Amino acid sequence: MARQSPQRPDADEPELDDTTESAEADEVEVDRPAADRALWDELRIDPVEIALPAGTGFTLRAYRPARELTPTDVAERDQDDPFLARRQVVETEDDEEVVILDEEFAALSAEEDDEEDAEKRADRRRGRTEAAAAEDADEDEADEDEDEADAAGDEEVPVFLTHRGKLLLFKTPESLVSFIRSGAPNDLSQLDSWNELSERVEPADIAPLDEDTYELDLVVENLRGGHDAWDPTLLIEAGEIARDLAYALRLPAVLDMLSAGSSLDDLDEALRASVNGGIGGFMGRRRLKKIGAQTASLGWRTIVGKISAVVDWRD
Repeated sequence: MARQSPQRPDADEPELDDTTESAEADEVEVDRPAADRALWDELRIDPVEIALPAGTGFTLRAYRPARELTPTDVAERDQDDPFLARRQVVETEDDEEVVILDEEFAALSAEEDDEEDAEKRADRRRGRTEAAAAEDADEDEADEDEDEADAAGDEEVPVFLTHRGKLLLFKTPESLVSFIRSGAPNDLSQLDSWNELSERVEPADIAPLDEDTYELDLVVENLRGGHDAWDPTLLIEAGEIARDLAYALRLPAVLDMLSAGSSLDDLDEALRASVNGGIGGFMGRRRLKKIGAQTASLGWRTIVGKISAVVDWRD
């Protein structure tokens, strides 16, 4: 229902002072409707805001079954990494050394092949029983592997507005919308809802929810402040977005640093426990005291650096 304009006060009524006017202004601000979420809920895509040391930008994120997604192509990104390029050269050289055979080694290999053939013939003479049992076991194992693959394919995984191994971050909602409408290649365009988004989205729609706003630029400084200064919400949300980005951008080093059993995963679990009440919260706070602030801050500085290195900033 539309708000009615206030009537002019009668002569007998006291005029509103500045304090009353300020309160009314605050009321108007509170009554202002939030951004419409219908578009995002319908298309199952969300706007995301990420703050990094280099600045703050907007992007998009969705979750889909892994079987429906083609991972971002990191070949070009890896070629730009001089350290990775060097490792690839060394591995290629090592492979070439392995396949170069001199005559003596070739003769030894031939003798070993003859011995292996003799052993195989002996095995065949022992009968087919063990072979049949092994075949049944292999079939059972293959069925289990197939079931696991199906389950993994059905698992929903994150996908961002990326292209060739780079995360596209836009400094304004207008620039993000302009890109979406442009038809430029990106990894989200494989979603069946992408075309409809490009037709309907407006700059006013780029209004991320609080839970989709991440401040990675504050993580290292917060950890350096010591245990008493640690902000559980900030650090837990940072872990969530870092895992999502590491998966979507194919950053195995970051995934390893946040994997189960790692020191940073222990930090994450202790933080989650500490925000709960009762004995669980008490035990979580005790666990936090045992985690080194310097180790945690150094680990997160590496993570933020690796993510920043694969960002493509767009104005």
